[in-house]
Amino acid sequence: MHVESAEQEVLGALAGWLREGQRAWLCTIVEISGSSPRPLGSIMACAADGRVCGSLSGGCVEEDLIERLRAGELASAGPVLRTYGLSAEENERLGLPCGGRLGVVAEPCAAATHLAHIEELLGGLAARRCVRRELVLDGGACRADRVDAVEPLTFADGVLRHTLGPRFRLLLVGAGQVAQCVATLATMLDYRVVVCDPRAEQIGAWRGPEVEMVSRFPDDFLRDAGVDRHTAIVTLTHDPRIDDMALMEALNLDAFYVGALGSERTSAKRRERLRELEVPEERIARLHAPVGLSIGSKRPMEVAIAILAQLIALRRAEPGA
Repeated sequence: MHVESAEQEVLGALAGWLREGQRAWLCTIVEISGSSPRPLGSIMACAADGRVCGSLSGGCVEEDLIERLRAGELASAGPVLRTYGLSAEENERLGLPCGGRLGVVAEPCAAATHLAHIEELLGGLAARRCVRRELVLDGGACRADRVDAVEPLTFADGVLRHTLGPRFRLLLVGAGQVAQCVATLATMLDYRVVVCDPRAEQIGAWRGPEVEMVSRFPDDFLRDAGVDRHTAIVTLTHDPRIDDMALMEALNLDAFYVGALGSERTSAKRRERLRELEVPEERIARLHAPVGLSIGSKRPMEVAIAILAQLIALRRAEPGA
């Protein structure tokens, strides 16, 4: 699927294996102490025939876990917590940092017990909803509930609660050099990037990564884009006739972030134009302009870094964004 998140990819692979009648496991990072190559909540699925989707460490931890699962040494009868990094010798053998610990819940899955649950999770993500899965280690009971926003993973008293959310989207208005740099970084950070520019020559001159390109007026594009709280919108054309049209629409939508490229002076003039166009003050207050963190640079790639850094900071400060 074009809009898959990493979680959708893993769960989709797991569902496919269960439909084939394969034995399979879903593994989730639930505890981290010290440095870790993958964040809390990362998931991996593996099948008895050796197929694997997703990543927990990118190294020896995965190899050890998969080997134990397939050999029947771990999680054969029900979900278990496996902790890595209990000794300096194990850390050295598995490539974990000194003092680092990694807790992984390994959960055996079968079509009769898990396929409907996994399909429910996939359905929620496909509809761009947040879904919280709950797993009770004692007995392996699992359920899914719709929630309004992404919640931090919790693992306590043998109960895992893990919220999965849809893939974040970044809608860029303007296909110039800064947009190419922003798109390059954003795709590396697993955003689904869409670039809109009504100027055919700019679309034709695109040298950025392979993303969805749209040649339309930006206000029409944004109205039809299905903007939600998992969407960020950034205008980058330097042309008020294009950017202002986009911002008038964007500030009326449910995007978690709306930003506009330009200096302090340009941004002040833009806000005045929006007031003259009768955009309410509380909506104008949502605008991040100048866009990105203030780093004192005008280099396109450094501006792109500042924009993505601000998005990261906002998402970390407000998990429900």
